[in-house]
Amino acid sequence: MIPYTVNIKLAARTLTGTLNLQNKTAVDWGWQGLIAQGCHSSILIIDPKTAQTIQVLERHKANVVKVKWSRENYYHNLSSPYCLRLASGDASGKIIVWDVVSGTAHCEIQEHSKPIQDLEWLWNQDASRDLLLAVHPPNYIVLWNGDTGTKLWKKSYAENILSFSFDPFDPSNMALLTSEGIVFITDFSHSKPPGSAGKKVYIASPHASPAHTKPAPAAAPAPTGAKKALNKVKVLITNEKPTAEAVTLNDCLQLSYLPSKRNHMLLLYPREILILDLELSQTVGVVAIERSGVPFIQVIPCAQRDALYCLHENGCITLRVCRSTAAPEESVQELVYDLRSQCDAIRVTKTVRPYRMVICPVNENNAALMVSDGRVMLWELKAYTGRAAANPNSGLSPLYSPVSFCGAPLGPNQKRIQDLSLNSMIGQTLIAGETPPPSSNQQEVQLKFLLTGLLSGLPLPPFALRMCPPLTTKNINHYQPLLAVGTSNGSVLVYNLTSGLLHKELSVHSCEVRGIEWVSLTSFLSFATSAPNNMGLVRNELQHVDLPTGRCFAFRGERGNDEPPIEMIKVSHLKQYLVVVFRDKPLELWDIRTGTLLREMAKNFPTVTALEWSPSHNLKSLKKKQMAAREAMARQTVSDAEQSSVESSVISLLQDAESKSETSQAISAREHFVFTDTDGQVYHITVEGNTVKDGARIPPDGSMGSIACIAWKGDTLVLGDVDGNLNFWDLKARLSRGIPTHRGWVKKIRFAPGKGNQKLLVMYTDGAEVWDTKEVQMVSSMRIGRNVNYRILDIDWCTSDKVVLASDDGCIRVLEMAMKSASYRMDEQDLTDPVWCPYLLLPRAALTLKAFLLLQPWSGTFTMDITQVDMKSVLQDPELSLLQRCLLVSRLFGDESDLNFWTVASHYLQSFAQARQLSVSTAEGQAQNDGTQPSPQNHLDICHDVLCETSYFQKFQLDRVHLQEVKRSSYEHTKKCADQLLLLGQTDRAVQLLLETSADNSSYYCDSLKACLVTTITSSGPSQSTIKLVATNMIANGKLAEGVQLLCLIDKAADACRYLQTYGEWNRAAWLAKVRLNPAESSDVLKRWAEHLCSPQVNQKSKAILVLLSLGCFYKVGEMLHSMRHFDRAALFIEACLKYGVMEAAFLDYARLLRSLGLREGAALWASRAGSAGEQLMEELFQGEGVTPEAIPAEEEVETDEKSTE
Repeated sequence: MIPYTVNIKLAARTLTGTLNLQNKTAVDWGWQGLIAQGCHSSILIIDPKTAQTIQVLERHKANVVKVKWSRENYYHNLSSPYCLRLASGDASGKIIVWDVVSGTAHCEIQEHSKPIQDLEWLWNQDASRDLLLAVHPPNYIVLWNGDTGTKLWKKSYAENILSFSFDPFDPSNMALLTSEGIVFITDFSHSKPPGSAGKKVYIASPHASPAHTKPAPAAAPAPTGAKKALNKVKVLITNEKPTAEAVTLNDCLQLSYLPSKRNHMLLLYPREILILDLELSQTVGVVAIERSGVPFIQVIPCAQRDALYCLHENGCITLRVCRSTAAPEESVQELVYDLRSQCDAIRVTKTVRPYRMVICPVNENNAALMVSDGRVMLWELKAYTGRAAANPNSGLSPLYSPVSFCGAPLGPNQKRIQDLSLNSMIGQTLIAGETPPPSSNQQEVQLKFLLTGLLSGLPLPPFALRMCPPLTTKNINHYQPLLAVGTSNGSVLVYNLTSGLLHKELSVHSCEVRGIEWVSLTSFLSFATSAPNNMGLVRNELQHVDLPTGRCFAFRGERGNDEPPIEMIKVSHLKQYLVVVFRDKPLELWDIRTGTLLREMAKNFPTVTALEWSPSHNLKSLKKKQMAAREAMARQTVSDAEQSSVESSVISLLQDAESKSETSQAISAREHFVFTDTDGQVYHITVEGNTVKDGARIPPDGSMGSIACIAWKGDTLVLGDVDGNLNFWDLKARLSRGIPTHRGWVKKIRFAPGKGNQKLLVMYTDGAEVWDTKEVQMVSSMRIGRNVNYRILDIDWCTSDKVVLASDDGCIRVLEMAMKSASYRMDEQDLTDPVWCPYLLLPRAALTLKAFLLLQPWSGTFTMDITQVDMKSVLQDPELSLLQRCLLVSRLFGDESDLNFWTVASHYLQSFAQARQLSVSTAEGQAQNDGTQPSPQNHLDICHDVLCETSYFQKFQLDRVHLQEVKRSSYEHTKKCADQLLLLGQTDRAVQLLLETSADNSSYYCDSLKACLVTTITSSGPSQSTIKLVATNMIANGKLAEGVQLLCLIDKAADACRYLQTYGEWNRAAWLAKVRLNPAESSDVLKRWAEHLCSPQVNQKSKAILVLLSLGCFYKVGEMLHSMRHFDRAALFIEACLKYGVMEAAFLDYARLLRSLGLREGAALWASRAGSAGEQLMEELFQGEGVTPEAIPAEEEVETDEKSTE
């Protein structure tokens, strides 16, 4: 018969526990939809949808201090697939870039040996997406190639750098938060280090700065605490170093640019958040906490809406949304962020405090909170419709939700996904001068946080481990690989090692658990000892726990108070007997099945140092005897004739034994155990039923010290002593062999499970080893300081080839026999819930899945056998338009560049198509009475900046200048405001500001003259030409800004834009074109900008495409996508263009061209494709001839006609 082995597959894994303080900032939620979190020197990868750990990365030797997912802002295909790349930095200055699925490192980077301060992947140019920027303390920033590990450049600064933030709108701008203030860099590029040292600004602490309070009118109420704080914060950023007493510097916790609007930055202090407008370097908004409020730890600004997620010191996450500035009340004084939702706080203690929060970058409506005890709390933001009856006088304007789905108005019976993303939950913040949308297509909503997942870690070490009995052929059907972990607070955690999830947590003891022994597959004994009193006596607790029911009882009954502590408990191989060994008291022998004490040894019994049960027993021979007896009884009952031949006494004995065995349900087999005393003498004791016999004694081995532990399997007995010697006894051959390991005290030795498996696991104070007792040689070894940096607290085997170790960094690791800590391969995992993450698939599979979801024109209907239920019904919905589908899939895939492209494309395709329909319908004089025509679309969110509609962009800029004007507090600020107003064409207001200049100011004369000039400009020819001449001279002599202002005064803004572009001020030119020029001129300027972006030295084609989309150059976009080899995006885009009829203009022009060449049939073919506008051309073509338009030749004929005429 062939022996077969069943391998219950246990993946090597790490169960993690509490975090180290250095792990505080090491957490990131990537576009890939997964959370990475540092825990000591490991990195957990968590799937937030199902709240399970799907990978643990092990390679760092020091604590991990930063993790960052790579950005997905590039076009994905087979050569640049969807893959999980993660960069992590540790406290020893090492950076590792991981391939997360296989758990291997792409490269390792080391520059200095201090903790990495900050990491970020560059996302902005199309050429390379492997670039990683890191801050190496104290003051270096280094740009690395994250794929090869080569250093591209390195730059040092004068102060210590704490963190940095990139400007999301302009990749050449970044800000460094240093120990003294902020350094602004405006010339960041991946090709060379920044040339200048950057512009330094100092942050005067908000409370120390002088209060610029305007005298309040008598009628005004006294300012509240928050208002007072605001007055203090008037001047915050100065270019001079603040005086020593004014500096309580630097309690600024965080700095980041706002991704929702350009040139705004946020500074976080424990009790307030400041919003700065960087053009003025001026505070334009403050979120202050009242005195009794809980201070901030961290804030994350959103991109989709002007909103802030704030984390407070009590673990509460709040969402604040910017208040509309279109308020009817008095003119707005500042940006106000209203509290719209908050989640529950956690109970904060010395060891439990919130560390960091992360939010989902794709949808911005999920948040995860990391707690120092290893918990991860997953919160989801939900929108509820309906008014809030409570607290009507809170003064909050209602939030509305847009009734659109994936960027398009919702069809009448279209299915949608609730709360897909933040911008589909709440509408845009209104700005001044904007008419609120009709309430018919909006619903008022309330926001709430819902706890949707919780991951908890192990408690603080020390741990006591014990794996349940091994897998055998008899228990294979119901076997579960359970690991019992005793903890310092008295509870026992039972983990299922196939999934790595907590199976049960049982509160068993009142003090630290010292040891656990299983007595069956579903029950175990555990013991704990309390702290000793002044007599050295303790309270011993020995509990029997039944797992399925959780029933738990004191095994030793009333015993256990005021006695010497239990040293160890040992259960026999057949789980019949239990030995309890005490420190200064003879051992006790118990029967586990009945729970009775068999024997308490006499006072003169030797002191036990180590003890082990023998694997040999007489169960088989007993069973044979029992069978024989049963047969004899059966025979006896059959025939009375034979009865005389069997002596009655024997039969009565048998019957007696039989009845006994039936009552006790089992036969008591004979088992043995051996133990050693303090002299090293080995005793042998036999137990059978309730009789205990003393057996042979073996004198001590001279080469061994005091024996610390014994292990016995088959014919091999191994002894370990306090000096690190191992003694191997071969009982069959009667040989003994001693080996000195020179590792000090042997703490524990255990044989591996499995028949004939003679591997032995040995634990020392400084590590562990695996030995092969057949060959008597070491297989593998681990030692603290040499290959690991943690101390081992307990060990056990979990299968015949894997060991489990508990270590003092709070983790429990399941390792291969080689004991090399390794990340696990994700494909070996047995996950309880399926995980949706296309990044885990092979590159080909991920792209196939994407194509499958995007478009199935070959099948006519959409079939889906692949993803979750709620998505399924939406994706199969015939009402879902192509554009909505593209947007939804890019969200599902967390594909940043897809999402940007389709958001802009879908918006402008719809708005241009609508404009066309409107122009056509008005041209034909139709009244729109059928109501099918949707109202013109919402504008694009301001987070797209220059890509927004011109009218909205202008309103936004005016609104912003108005705010800057209210907030200005120095001549510098006033001058900047006046300049902005002149460029925006608000001349009257600008003149007022210019005339405010005080007479003692050096530029008083200049400003007064400028004011006169602005008011007297007429459009007479000579003055115009003079001003133009002066302006061009100014520009030529390096006064670009002043020259541009003069050109704007005489309505020559187009020339101004051209000059700005010539001098490389592309962004400024685009801004000016949007706010001052008519559509045609503005479109020229922006097209030139797009060409510049496509040039090889800039290489931002993806941005150029977005600019062209906003201009409606759809034809050019299709061509560019194709030339960039973005085939799927190009095909889907052109398909969408045809659906919305915005490509028809091209067909019509082609038809006209053909007509001018005299090719009437060709013209007719293309005109027939050009919709309603083409019909007019058809009529012109076939006037005068009575030919019906239907008689159009087939395409092939047209082509031959063309050739012949050519």
